[in-house]
Amino acid sequence: MTRVLTIAAFLAALACLAILEWRARRPDADLPTFGDLCGHVLSYRVGRLPVGRIALLGFWWWVGWHFFAR
Repeated sequence: MTRVLTIAAFLAALACLAILEWRARRPDADLPTFGDLCGHVLSYRVGRLPVGRIALLGFWWWVGWHFFAR
């Protein structure tokens, strides 16, 4: 039962992200698209240090460690 609930939660999160992306692509939308959001995060710097890219690398490392390294 836990596996089914986990899959349902991930599908619900994916559906919410798809709805947000759809709403962001409408002509009168105030929301940024996922691509705009990623571009903003990746361009974030503190001095010469690319903090956004380091944070993204750390996030992918965490995902890989927790979900794929078993």
